[in-house]
Amino acid sequence: MERTGALRPSWLDPAMRALSRGADRGVLWLAVAGILALVGGRPRRAAARGVLALWMSSALANGILKPLFPRRRPPVQAWLNPKRGVPLPRSSSFPSGHSASAAAFTTAVAMESPAAGAVVAPLAAAVAYSRVHNGVHWPSDVLAGIAVGGVVAAGTRRWWAIRDEEPADLGPQAAVPALPGGDGLVVFVNPGSGSEDDGIVATIGRCLPSVVIVELDPQTDFGEQIEAAVTDNDPQALGVCGGDGTVVTVATAAATHSLPLAVFPGGTLNHFARDLGAADTEDTARAVELGHAAFVDHAMVRTDTGITARFLNTASLGGYPDAVRLREKWEPRFGKWPAAGLAMVRVLAAAEPMLVTIDGAPASVWMLFVGNGRYSPADQVPMSRPHLDRGKLDVRYLRADRRFSRSRLLFAAATGTLGRSRIYVHDEVTSISVRVLDSPVAVATDGEVVADARQFEFRTEPAATAVYRLNPNSG
Repeated sequence: MERTGALRPSWLDPAMRALSRGADRGVLWLAVAGILALVGGRPRRAAARGVLALWMSSALANGILKPLFPRRRPPVQAWLNPKRGVPLPRSSSFPSGHSASAAAFTTAVAMESPAAGAVVAPLAAAVAYSRVHNGVHWPSDVLAGIAVGGVVAAGTRRWWAIRDEEPADLGPQAAVPALPGGDGLVVFVNPGSGSEDDGIVATIGRCLPSVVIVELDPQTDFGEQIEAAVTDNDPQALGVCGGDGTVVTVATAAATHSLPLAVFPGGTLNHFARDLGAADTEDTARAVELGHAAFVDHAMVRTDTGITARFLNTASLGGYPDAVRLREKWEPRFGKWPAAGLAMVRVLAAAEPMLVTIDGAPASVWMLFVGNGRYSPADQVPMSRPHLDRGKLDVRYLRADRRFSRSRLLFAAATGTLGRSRIYVHDEVTSISVRVLDSPVAVATDGEVVADARQFEFRTEPAATAVYRLNPNSG
């Protein structure tokens, strides 16, 4: 502290003042989060976790710890250059709220994206040091703030798991045709999926010059268009470039015609492509040319209204299908993500329990989730999928027939104890039968509402389709 106070005036003084002021109320970190969100992918998730950790650490440091541990600020007389110091805040010096916020944001960002965390870390260190350089905190205040922020950020994992970026385990290797240049491959492209300027279709054409690309017309039934293209081209394999809804439609056709499938990440979220390990277009193209593929499971739901639908990711009953419908209704007015957030809030506020029987046993539930394959973690909101080859459905539901179930659900989610709560049920099965005792409800598969019904039969289809994926040792 004495060495810092004895430093001669320099350009560092105004820089430290500006940096410290920029971090007031987290403005600096919100700006950084905005930049990360524009990047997308892992940096976007890092920004979301960083902002949450920032708010939590600020509330803890400034709202709880400062009143509990009052401490005077450093005396102005300690500085050879008094003009360096900024006006002393009236709050307790211990701990440093700026340092807590900086450490919380940076640690949370690094948990989701180590590369982004490495870029942000020097800025956070500079903010923490600026509090000592400007004369408003003791070094121990800063160290305590860093510790508080780090602990808060790490604690978010208790109820918000880190998504595992490793691809899922697939089934046995499949004997599929190698298609040099993509000769014999028909790729179906949904122009309404993802970004218009991401260049994926152009990359497919460059890597596989002999491929046949069919652009789907959103005004016409996709299934009919796919069947017509299969009849006209007699392909050896099918490919798809679109969102999860488009992928499952083409995957259904591939399973029907016993053809292998190539998945290119052309959607907004690309859940199946990411879990498959097909997030890189050039790698998938290389797998097509080499004939490297493995089997993956499908799942299916059959309703009492005669509707049968495959799904590659998830199906759900309860609030989520209603939220999907509201999102589709509001999307033209507000945009996709704002509409999705508003729809979820609206549905949860008006949620009513569903009276059902699950494999014949009566129950009252808030919602029911069915995943194709095992999802992880088992005791939190599912974030990743380690297996696509076990022939299992991941079934989870929230019980509404327990006292104060809604309050207990919120408490368990907030404290990371969902896995030990009696209102949370998790199981892995090969099939499950759900009958709704009240009015028909909607079922959503892979983000699309497919039917309203009372009876739902879910089952797995092990090794339903061979999917091209580059082998790790293929070079």
